[in-house]
Amino acid sequence: MKHLKSLRDFVAALDDLGQIQPINVEVDWNLEIGAVTRRSYELRAPAPLFNKIKGIGEGFRVLGAPGGLGGENANRFARVALALGYPADTPGRDIIEGLAKSASRRGIPPRFLATGPCKENIMIGDDVNLLRFPTPQIHGADGGRYIQTYGLNIVRTPDGSWTNWSVNRMMLLDRNKLTCLIPPNQHFGMIHAQWRAVGKPTPIVVALGVEPGLPYVGGMSAPERVDESHILGAHFNEPIEVVRGETVDLPVPATAEIVIEGHVSHEDIAPEGPMGEYPGYLDVSPAKPKPILHVSAVTYRNQAILPVVAAGPPVEEDHTGWGMPHAAMCLRDLQAAGLPVTSAWMVLESACHWMLVAVATDWHESTKIASAELARRIGDVLFATKTGFGIPKVLLVEDDFDFTDVGKTVWAFASRAHPHHGEIEFSGQAQNILPVFLDADEKFTYHATKVIYNCLLADRFPVGDRPIAADLAHGWPPDLVARVIKNWQRYGYGADPAAKN
Repeated sequence: MKHLKSLRDFVAALDDLGQIQPINVEVDWNLEIGAVTRRSYELRAPAPLFNKIKGIGEGFRVLGAPGGLGGENANRFARVALALGYPADTPGRDIIEGLAKSASRRGIPPRFLATGPCKENIMIGDDVNLLRFPTPQIHGADGGRYIQTYGLNIVRTPDGSWTNWSVNRMMLLDRNKLTCLIPPNQHFGMIHAQWRAVGKPTPIVVALGVEPGLPYVGGMSAPERVDESHILGAHFNEPIEVVRGETVDLPVPATAEIVIEGHVSHEDIAPEGPMGEYPGYLDVSPAKPKPILHVSAVTYRNQAILPVVAAGPPVEEDHTGWGMPHAAMCLRDLQAAGLPVTSAWMVLESACHWMLVAVATDWHESTKIASAELARRIGDVLFATKTGFGIPKVLLVEDDFDFTDVGKTVWAFASRAHPHHGEIEFSGQAQNILPVFLDADEKFTYHATKVIYNCLLADRFPVGDRPIAADLAHGWPPDLVARVIKNWQRYGYGADPAAKN
């Protein structure tokens, strides 16, 4: 496992793979950066690195699509894999299962350094000027310029017992103010409420361009009072490196490209949004009043790089950056409950609306229960967790196909779920309010009905009569399959990817 400790190390590793596209012509922060980034997702093109930005002084850059998918099938998850220390060709399933194991280990706290690259330039008080940075207007319908789309918001409880690292959007207001989306039922919102209770504004660090693994634990559905930086330490079996803030008593990732320090007010508000979001739709609703972050200090590296996400239809960082870590936590929680779950996968192309849960093919023999009862038990566990808060629909399948292949998942869902009794509903469940299918009362109450689609077959057929996929692996003798793969080029095709394994 290779621990890339800075965004720059990550960019260099991606460049070695051909997954960085330097853009040296001048581009406009107003919509053009967002449009190029969005097009790169749609083509699964290399991540754009914008080196010259209109109206912005030299020394500031933007990296689009830092967690998008690659175009080569073998390296499809390369940006995620490298960020988490794995080889570029690591399969998606292996990434999820490795991250689930890391989340189950004892955490390793960060190591404090005297200083770090993030302190190369310092602006404090009246010297603060956020307008120097290449903050993009991403979508045409967005209510403003969003500087925080892929960084870490770091807050701590007033008693110092819990530090939370999360990814929540923040919009630029002026030279020293941001406005913040802080959902009250997320951990950031809970800690913000504790500061309100003691009558003080919430100290905060917004760290942008952090080491590449941090956004994945920031997007992870860790339980309350768990420090996400400790999970990343456990994952790499070594602490991440931090320094102390200039004006707030909070940890700062030592190699962060841009660090914003300040306090979130409980009284001062300003319009925030709308913004295109992870379900894949532009938000055309009016801006809503949200808390203001008053900035007290900014530190940044020379030639600083601002990472940017152009949220929208899948697959982008909302889907990889929190979808995949959510799958890891889903797997961890269901296995901890003693359920016969072998893996989990957020179907990325569903825009984080479908969580797939795979169970052992012998689940019926081992549990002696019907599939509907197993689905009910899985739902009771999952929907009571922080992971379940963001998941409206679950596909429950036997672990007998490659569910990271969306085509195979659609086939299994369509062919195995019964149209009459294949849905198990869970009413009155806690739910985030961004999915567009929600009714107004569901958005108001943060509660909705959730569903598990039962795609299990083992309890509906005797052992010898269960359906078998008519694919190459199951429909032909193994020796013939091996020969066909070996001879693929002799038939006039290119090399079969399986022949390399």
